[in-house]
Amino acid sequence: MSDWFFPYLKKYGRRLCLSAVLSVLALVCAAGLLFTSGYLISKAALRPENILLIYVPIVGVRTFGIFRAALQYAARLTSHDAILRILSEMRSQLYARLEPAALFIRSRFRTGDILGVLSDDIEHLQDVYLRTAIPGASAVVIYGLWIALIGWMDSLFALFMGLYLIILLIVFPLLSLLRTEKSRKLFSENRHLMFEKLTDAVLGSADWMMSGRQSSFLSSYDQFERRTALIENRLHVIRRWRDFFSQLIIGGSVIALLYWAGSMSADGHMSRTLIAAFVLTVFTISESLIPVSEAVERIPQYKEAFTRLSQIKSAIPGESEKKVGEKWTRTADRLDIHIEDLSFKYNDDDDWAVRDVAFNVAQGERVALIGRSGAGKTTLIHLIYGALKPVRGKVLINGAPADFIGSDLSHQISVLNQNPHLFDTSVLNNIALGNEHSTKEEIVRAAKLVRLNELIEALPEGYDTQMHEAGDIFSGGERERLALARILLRNSPVVILDEPTVGLDPATEKNLLQTIFKTLEGKTLIWITHHLVGAEKMDQIIFMEEGTVRMKGTHEQLFRENARYRRLYQLDVPEHLKQAIKKY
Repeated sequence: MSDWFFPYLKKYGRRLCLSAVLSVLALVCAAGLLFTSGYLISKAALRPENILLIYVPIVGVRTFGIFRAALQYAARLTSHDAILRILSEMRSQLYARLEPAALFIRSRFRTGDILGVLSDDIEHLQDVYLRTAIPGASAVVIYGLWIALIGWMDSLFALFMGLYLIILLIVFPLLSLLRTEKSRKLFSENRHLMFEKLTDAVLGSADWMMSGRQSSFLSSYDQFERRTALIENRLHVIRRWRDFFSQLIIGGSVIALLYWAGSMSADGHMSRTLIAAFVLTVFTISESLIPVSEAVERIPQYKEAFTRLSQIKSAIPGESEKKVGEKWTRTADRLDIHIEDLSFKYNDDDDWAVRDVAFNVAQGERVALIGRSGAGKTTLIHLIYGALKPVRGKVLINGAPADFIGSDLSHQISVLNQNPHLFDTSVLNNIALGNEHSTKEEIVRAAKLVRLNELIEALPEGYDTQMHEAGDIFSGGERERLALARILLRNSPVVILDEPTVGLDPATEKNLLQTIFKTLEGKTLIWITHHLVGAEKMDQIIFMEEGTVRMKGTHEQLFRENARYRRLYQLDVPEHLKQAIKKY
């Protein structure tokens, strides 16, 4: 909360205070409109001898009516101006934290949860000001002014009215909060689960369609949505009953004020023309207090939003950890990786995802991490770039623990995976994602290195050609080359190859491997793979199974000394592909 509320309150406090003042003045004008209207009606009913006797209340009605609308508009304009500025900065702040630490965040949070934070929680935080802080402050001020006005005329009745309206200002909001807190929390959790389910379904839509289970998913999602709708309907029912009783309270205050004003008039302490004025005014005063219940009712939503934002922040190394990162950055052009007795499990009851792993990677070495799905390769990579903290052992990057270096580490490690995302913008912009400060000459040079320049220049508008969605104008191998050009622009000392050749035909695979080995010469390569194509070009081969290292060494050493490796290699790599890679 200290990061997502108070800094903006301090920065935009004047604008928010101005909005609150304008809101109070608008309510004062609304009360004044009803007061002068009641007085005018009563005075006109007495048939004054001269129209001039009611000229002042006529002008008052017009004045309050005009200023009420003008001040309401000004209050909304001011508040929305401040809130939109705050919302813009909140989103920028959130993106600034997420973008550098994308690898860390991705390993600890589901995509749907992050989308829920971006689309839902940030929206809730603007309601802190619009629907809670400003209406609450305005209601308290109006309540105080009203009780002070009545107290000026009758302190005993002011005490009674003050205690009576406390029901709307404090009692109902607290009861509403207690009654709806559990439902609100459940509703918020269900909304986020819906985000997660829907995101998973969209990302895996092809698998749903291929398995023929789309109707099963839609049915389960409909049930989930109905449960959420039932919770929302329960909240609406509570709100309707609360509003009903609030109107009864307002009706009681009207009767009490009518009795008091009549008694004051009968005793000669008040003109009878003011009876209607005071009675009508109480409607505006009471109705300004009703939104307080809804304002307080939203507090659990704000708490949930603050909690999720704090969880995301806690997943990113803090300021104390960045000091280690600053020390490390001074030698960040060279990354030496030292892994010692490394073990990790996701939960206490789980099996070890990685167990007793140890090896070193010097700058410029090429390492292949080989093994089936679930062997622990991806977990090991997450530990290397600090997204996970070891349970035992350590991962040192230039002598500093990887999990303490912070998001700076993500700028020094690039990932080339099997499904690089290409955006619906120009080819130039897609390559420039590797380094936003790169010039066109640098982008063209990178494209030439990955052998894409001629293909791009043959496009209708060359580098300014607009990509189709997901880069459909390129084949799979060409998309991998474009992603490789991004990495070259980024010029990071370590590159993780996350099975970039999976799904490519043998010829395309061979050409891509040649390009990778040539363009990334001198960089550390950590290759995650299921098979042994390209193993001859690796300095180390680490074969993982069930989280542990089963084989480790160079290709020549393992091929000569390990019968299992020799058999796997002979089965996995066609002879013509071996020769093609050896030539390179």
